[in-house]
Amino acid sequence: MRNNKFILLDRDGVINVEKSYLYEIKDFEYEKEVINSLKRLSKLGYKFVIITNQAGIAKGYYTKEDYFKLEKYIEKDLYEKGIKIQRTYFCPHHPDVTGNYGIECKCRKPAMGNFLKAIEEFNIDTKKSYMIGDRISDLIPAENLGINTVLVRTGYGKENEKKLKNLKQKPIIVNNISEFADYIENYIEKSFVK
Repeated sequence: MRNNKFILLDRDGVINVEKSYLYEIKDFEYEKEVINSLKRLSKLGYKFVIITNQAGIAKGYYTKEDYFKLEKYIEKDLYEKGIKIQRTYFCPHHPDVTGNYGIECKCRKPAMGNFLKAIEEFNIDTKKSYMIGDRISDLIPAENLGINTVLVRTGYGKENEKKLKNLKQKPIIVNNISEFADYIENYIEKSFVK
């Protein structure tokens, strides 16, 4: 039986301010209230993984090594601030480029590969877990796997929200992670308290 409740997070535009093809530590900047919000969610028993597409590798904007440097920095910095990321899953591929990473893969969102790995590795209870993203492509694999979906209006969220009118996806829509933490504290957790 799967029994761990998780928050699955997209990275760019959700945890950090969206900066096109970010890979340098000096350009990394947290979105507002992310640290405090993740701490609040952690206190409620949620664990965290990050699932991120990194097409900049396939496109040659930065290397896998560049990516890993930033990933290590983010995980270490969050840990020092009291937030443990269980694992970061990333996809370096893009179907529209040539070269080693120019493939149609199973790990690039909206494909489900990295979500399936996370569910298996951490015994994630999909019904009690949430995927937070700023793009519809972040939410499709989660929804297909029965994970609750959340669209934040940070990053590309506002423009993706407009596209929802023509789609079947019905995510929870919030301005930012702080508003999502409010929602969890006020509506979800209180509903379990008799």
